[in-house]
Amino acid sequence: MEESKNFIEEIIDGDLASGKVQTVCTRFPPEPNGYLHIGHAKSLCINFGLKSKYGGKCNLRFDDTNPSKEDAEYVESIKSDIRWLGFEWDKLYFASDYFDVMFDCAVKLIKKGLAYVSDETAEEIRQRRGTLYEAGTESPFRNRSAEENLRLFYEMRDGVYPDGSKVLRAKIDMSSPNLNMRDPVLYRVLHATHHNTGDKWCVYPMYDFAHPIEDAHEGITHSICTLEFEDHRPLYDWVVRECGFPEPLPQQIEFARLNITNTIMSKRYLKKLVDEGKVTGWDDPRMPTLAGIRRRGYPPEAIRDFCERIGVSKANSEVQESYLQSCVRDCLNRTADRVMAVFDPLKVVLTNYKGSETLQVENNPNAEPVTYRSVTFSDVLYIDRSDFALVPPPKYHRLKVDGYVRLKGAYIIHCDEAVTDADGNVTELRCSVVPGSRSGDDTSGVKVKGVIQWVDAATCIDVTVRKLQSLLTDAVDGVTDFNERFNADSMQVVTAKAERGLLSAKAEERFQFMRVGYYVLDRDSGKGKQVFNEIVSLKDSFNSAK
Repeated sequence: MEESKNFIEEIIDGDLASGKVQTVCTRFPPEPNGYLHIGHAKSLCINFGLKSKYGGKCNLRFDDTNPSKEDAEYVESIKSDIRWLGFEWDKLYFASDYFDVMFDCAVKLIKKGLAYVSDETAEEIRQRRGTLYEAGTESPFRNRSAEENLRLFYEMRDGVYPDGSKVLRAKIDMSSPNLNMRDPVLYRVLHATHHNTGDKWCVYPMYDFAHPIEDAHEGITHSICTLEFEDHRPLYDWVVRECGFPEPLPQQIEFARLNITNTIMSKRYLKKLVDEGKVTGWDDPRMPTLAGIRRRGYPPEAIRDFCERIGVSKANSEVQESYLQSCVRDCLNRTADRVMAVFDPLKVVLTNYKGSETLQVENNPNAEPVTYRSVTFSDVLYIDRSDFALVPPPKYHRLKVDGYVRLKGAYIIHCDEAVTDADGNVTELRCSVVPGSRSGDDTSGVKVKGVIQWVDAATCIDVTVRKLQSLLTDAVDGVTDFNERFNADSMQVVTAKAERGLLSAKAEERFQFMRVGYYVLDRDSGKGKQVFNEIVSLKDSFNSAK
């Protein structure tokens, strides 16, 4: 069968076949003004995936042209997230590495009569820009001489002028049907300390000017970006052409960004949640940042699988959050060891069993080879209260009075009596072990359909569990504002009783709590306190809805 290729790969195949490109080179260019989120994972998978597919290169470049919003903390977090996701860049660059090159390019444009210094305010520029249906109005400073523009631009660089007093604009076409070509701003005055260059500069390039220069200087062959930059492509091409970069020039290709239901894809709003203390930080396990979903327990291979499954297209769409969870669940079903935990404990006393023993219980039936763990079994246990019914419904296969159930990895038990309090609430079950019914060595002849989890009362431990939901509630009745949809109940903290073996678990180790869901040990654990974050439930709402 012929390999299926997306439209980006078809373009690259054509460029390789024609000889236009010899080695494919892409880049991932985040701005260090926040942590990466799940939306960035798609771009990472595309750019590093092309490197892998074509034996090419992929650079990491920090778009640090706005020092007022950027921080070295974000730089380090982005590096960590990329490596966690399983990728490694070829070369590391900063946009600020090119500030001298960009300044020289701006000077070249001024000398060619293609850029001028304007004294207009941002509002005046906006007013003269025009609309989609009306041409813009030329700036009163558009026809300054090259000599005057050079003098003013050097004075901007030297700190003569305050913020907002002057900008450098490209001289293109104020009647262009593309608003981005109507003399866009290339440089602005900004007196701010830069995390990388300190106080060397007080003029900084705009993204639309900086990015094509960076791509051309690095020899990027295919500049992959999201659809909102499609209208910026003519300006991208104009910059690399007029700045005199040699062929082959980089080619900008746009794809649809990733949108997921009930998931915040705005770094600005995510930062607001952090700043206002509505979450504990950028890596709060409810956050859709890569740091947050890592702490929540999502495996990196599941994220890569998800991005592969949704594919690459030119049309914007929204993916169900349950689809991502389904990918996570598929991965964990293969890789996570099973353990037993009880969230609503009900005491069970085994009246015909004395002492204790150590049982060998299967870790993961899907693993190769299958391994086992030691679990203590004694005459007093806890089961989950939901696994017992005084008045069971039809076809009930769990425990009831005068009924049987198998304890996972242990014995079949029979419920002889349910002890209740004055209000009729069940406080304890008195049960008996069926002789010869131990798992793996069952000679009892008793057949049961129900299998439930349990923990040994004498040795189990209490664990803290964070039950997690989306930070956003469903969008209903036209309400789309994040503030109105913020889910104040997105984290519920409960206590469960679990196997003692979890005391030896390590941070980020993932488990299936049998018949409940998947959980990961959080770094807040320590000194006998084990804290688990809920990853996903066992129930697959995406596939069950199909």
